[in-house]
Amino acid sequence: MVDVSQHKLVPEHTVLDDPERVEEVLAEYNVSKTNLPKIKSSDPALPEEAEVGDVIEIVRDSRTTDQATVYRLVVE
Repeated sequence: MVDVSQHKLVPEHTVLDDPERVEEVLAEYNVSKTNLPKIKSSDPALPEEAEVGDVIEIVRDSRTTDQATVYRLVVE
């Protein structure tokens, strides 16, 4: 079976496991965790250690900036 998360077109997905970092992100965007866009726990691009309720940082290439960073909340 193909490991989708290792494909060159799939951006890097990282679990934010530091609670302080999560709070910084939420404060920066002035949102709560539940206001973040969602990503299903069954998404093949997620790291294996991702669990429901985790915040995922996704860094992707961008045409207008070198890289764009977005955040998602893992849901069931």
